[in-house]
Amino acid sequence: MSIHENLLGGPPPTQLPDDPEPRDLLASGAAPAEVAAKYPASSLAWAQLADDAYDNGRVVESYAYARTGYHRGLDALRRAGWKGHGPVPWEHEPNRGFLRALHALARAAQSIGEQEEYERCSTFLRDSSATAADTLS
Repeated sequence: MSIHENLLGGPPPTQLPDDPEPRDLLASGAAPAEVAAKYPASSLAWAQLADDAYDNGRVVESYAYARTGYHRGLDALRRAGWKGHGPVPWEHEPNRGFLRALHALARAAQSIGEQEEYERCSTFLRDSSATAADTLS
C-alpha cells in the first residue's frame, strides 16, 4: 500500500507536470514580470508577482496577479485530471505555483475586505494541502 493512498476512496492527489524553465529563471534572479510574459501559463511567476506587489503595499495589484496565477493553475489542474476537489500536495514542487497563487489571492482578498473570497480561498488551500496552508501562513 502506498503511503499516499486515500483510504476513504476520495480522488487521488493531483500532481501537475513539471515545468522547470520558469522556476529556474525565477531562481536565477530573472524579473517575475519577464518570466510571466515568457511563460504566461506559469502560476509560479504570477504568484511571485503577487508576493512582490503585496510586499510593496500594492494590494490590488497583488490581488490581480494572484487571481491570474490561480486561474492559470486551475486550467493546469484540470488538464492533469483534477475534477474540482481532492489533494494538490505541496510536496510535489510543480504544484507550489498554484498553491502560492491561491494563498496570495486569499491574503489580498482579506486585505481589501473581501471576506467571503478570503474564507473560500483559505478553505480551498487547506483542503488542497494542509502542508501548503501551514507553510504559507
